[in-house]
Amino acid sequence: MRAIDSLPSSISQQKKNSTINIKTVPKDEVTCSNCQACCCRLEVMIITDTGVPSEHVAVDEWGGETMLRLEDGWCSALDRETFMCSIYENRPWICREFEMGSYECHDERAI
Repeated sequence: MRAIDSLPSSISQQKKNSTINIKTVPKDEVTCSNCQACCCRLEVMIITDTGVPSEHVAVDEWGGETMLRLEDGWCSALDRETFMCSIYENRPWICREFEMGSYECHDERAI
């Protein structure tokens, strides 16, 4: 006996007839799988305390705080292998507000 045969008939029928719809992603749609982390090359001011670890903070001569960028120009919190934020839960407010796929995102990707 197959496991699906032991389900109540209404659920069994749903399982047999269910299909997974595949979404076709337009070329210009930005998703997690095609994001190039372009925003991680921007200068990001830290304007609120979200818990950014101090090793990722640069302080200018006037005391202003920004995300530290390494010599390659990328944010120090960017994981270079996955292109994902290593401090996602504590990322700065500006990063939280920068929406993937927004006008600003597409604008940065075009550069």
